[in-house]
Amino acid sequence: MSTTILVTGATGTVGTELIKALSNRGLTVRAGVHSIIKGDRLRQLNPDVQLVEIDYSKPETLHVALTGVDRLFLLTPFSEDQVAIGKRVIDAARQAGVQHIVRLSVAGADAEPGIQLGRWHREVEQYLEQSGVPYTILRPGSFMQNFANYNADAICHEGKLYMPLGEGKVSYIDVRDIAATAAHILSADTHAHQDKIYDLSGPQALSTAEVAAAIGQATGQPVTYVDVPEEAARQAMGQAPAWMSDAMMELYRISKAGYTAGTTTTVEEITGCAPRTIEQFAHDYSNRFKAKQ
Repeated sequence: MSTTILVTGATGTVGTELIKALSNRGLTVRAGVHSIIKGDRLRQLNPDVQLVEIDYSKPETLHVALTGVDRLFLLTPFSEDQVAIGKRVIDAARQAGVQHIVRLSVAGADAEPGIQLGRWHREVEQYLEQSGVPYTILRPGSFMQNFANYNADAICHEGKLYMPLGEGKVSYIDVRDIAATAAHILSADTHAHQDKIYDLSGPQALSTAEVAAAIGQATGQPVTYVDVPEEAARQAMGQAPAWMSDAMMELYRISKAGYTAGTTTTVEEITGCAPRTIEQFAHDYSNRFKAKQ
């Protein structure tokens, strides 16, 4: 009988890659989406995927989505109520008889006192650890794909990469490597990774200037790093709610101070493949960074 896996946050950056990574593995893959129409593009990545609507404010949608599910990939939205959502999903998964939960957390979630982003994730981690459901927790560093998602316009039109990171180095990870790691764990014997916590990173810590250089090399168009003062960075977040801009500024501060530079070999140990370099990422996403002719 096929194992059924539910992926929450399936249309997001990590979720989309995980849906792709879970194809052709002989599994029944269910994608939890906020809107079936929005999730339709996932079928192009994995034709066999089942789309199921999840509205975290409606517990009955969680009950339907989790019915018959063996394993769950738990990714919660970056929202003010993310802790409550995480706990709600864990409760529903336990009631549905889910046998294994793989939780996407964040690097440094166990730091004391840590930053707000880490504390939110750690609270959900602890709830999961106490739930009685076998679990695996993944703690990746910052995503390389964030440059494509949030910085591409300025790179395309100005040849500039604006970030408030000084000369701080960050062990960025390609989201495809997070997805590959999660897919291996979700496809493996449940006991192989039971009750384990894994720190995930790319192969090296990089300054933002090094990231800019790699993107410039891949596009053939020079990219200059502009170190943005903290107050200007906060203003650039515009209409973002205070909880969000405060959390992001804390993350920028610890990155600038060098606290997010640690690397691990976990991706290769689990998947058998070395994590992608910034050069590989920049090459694969080069069209996102090139000015349209």
